[in-house]
Amino acid sequence: MKSALTFFYNLTVSAGIPSYGLAIILLTIAIKMILYPLTVKQVKSMKAMSELQPKMKELQEKYKDNKEKLGKEIGELYQKAGVNPLAGCLPLLVQMPFLIAIFFAIKEYNYVGDSSFLWLQNMAQDNPSDPLYILPVLSALTTWVQQKQTTVDSSAQNKMMMIMMPVFIGYITITFPAGLGIYWVVGNIVQIIQQWWMYRKPRTVVQGQGEVR
Repeated sequence: MKSALTFFYNLTVSAGIPSYGLAIILLTIAIKMILYPLTVKQVKSMKAMSELQPKMKELQEKYKDNKEKLGKEIGELYQKAGVNPLAGCLPLLVQMPFLIAIFFAIKEYNYVGDSSFLWLQNMAQDNPSDPLYILPVLSALTTWVQQKQTTVDSSAQNKMMMIMMPVFIGYITITFPAGLGIYWVVGNIVQIIQQWWMYRKPRTVVQGQGEVR
C-alpha cells in the first residue's frame, strides 16, 4: 500500500500538481473500486437483514416461549426472502486486510517534502490533525449518511448507534494524522455513492425462488 501511495503521488508529480493529499484520494478511490463487488454483497446482505428485522421481532414475540419453533420460523423467513444471514461476513473478512493495510500505510508513510493539502499543513500531523476541525465534522457527517442509507430498523438501539458511531469516528479523526482523515472522508463518500447506486431501485423479493434483487 505504501508503494501504491508512492505510485499515485508520482502520478500527481507527472501531472505537475504534486500532492500527497490528492494521492491519498486517488488511492482510496482505487481501492474502493477494486473492492466494489465485495461491497455489493456485503451491503445488500446487511440491507436485507435490516429489512427483515420487524418480521423477526414479531416472530420472537409470538414464539418467545418456544425456541425450537422460533428457530424454524426464522429459518423459513430467511429462505422465503432469499437471505443468508452469514452472507455479509465473508466479503467483510476479505476486505479487512486491504482496509487495515491502507490505514497503516497512510499512518506510517514517510512524507518527503511538502505534505500540505488545501487548509491542512501536514498529512502526518495529529493532535489535532485539522486545526479547523473540518475533517472530523466531515468524517462524522459522512459516517451518519452511510449508516442512514442501510438502516431501516428504527429501534432505540439503532437510533443510539446512529448517533454514537459518527461521534466516535469524528473524535478519533481529531487524534489521527490528517492523511487518515482524508482517507476516511473520501472512502465514506465513495461508499455513499456506491450504496446510492445499488439502491436506486426498490429491492424486490421473489417468493419461492430464493432470489433477491
